Amino acid sequence: MARIVRHNDESVREGYIRNGGKEVKLFTSALKAFQCNNRIVMAQRKHLDDFLRGRIIGRLECGRTQLEVSEELGIAQSVISRLWQRFQDDGNVSRCYSTGRPRVTTPNEDRYLAVTAKRNRRSTASDLSRQLSSATGTTVSRQTVYRRLGHIGLYARRPVRCVPLRATHCRLKLAWSREHELWTPQQWSCVMFSDESRFSLQSDSRRISYGERQVPVTTKRTPLNDTVTVVHDGSFGEELFLVPELTCMFRV
Repeated sequence: MARIVRHNDESVREGYIRNGGKEVKLFTSALKAFQCNNRIVMAQRKHLDDFLRGRIIGRLECGRTQLEVSEELGIAQSVISRLWQRFQDDGNVSRCYSTGRPRVTTPNEDRYLAVTAKRNRRSTASDLSRQLSSATGTTVSRQTVYRRLGHIGLYARRPVRCVPLRATHCRLKLAWSREHELWTPQQWSCVMFSDESRFSLQSDSRRISYGERQVPVTTKRTPLNDTVTVVHDGSFGEELFLVPELTCMFRV
């Protein structure tokens, strides 16, 4: 039992010797508490500072074993072993700072991806990856393309859905255009065009707009119906109705 007493705390040594038949219980509880505290310290410490590295090397040079130093300082023996091996190889125990994992693409290649994506907004990440590989020889994954474009505010979105136009729609639009072909400016002054404002009696039109500049290619619109929507605008105090072609609104 005396061979495993390696702690420098004299209270533990004296308690082990003085208590007669209770020395095993006292030493075991003290050792468990000490090991528990050491595990907490080891879990909280991420990197060893230069002062602690010097203490470890000093103890090892004085003839202490790695296990003894590990129990005294509460540091894993594998850490002490690597530190001692490094000290014997080059005599340096300072921490080596690294810049992290190198980037796959260069700034010029990032700009190439951005320009290519803006020129053809319907290109997929796989298409951009293949174009970059053929142009520069650098092979990247789709996730890398997503991240590079996301840094400049470009994201993958669904293409715009236009309003479906059938033969009936075309005929009605032509008839409406011929009917209003000779309108005067005074007559057009009573018209509020619906491309500036959207009116609906429904609680939610389910229209979703997104993108860095709300350009048409990054805007998703739901199909519109052909019914006439009548609303009352309290700010004007007049009744408005929407024509079937969804091009303008009239004041009644």
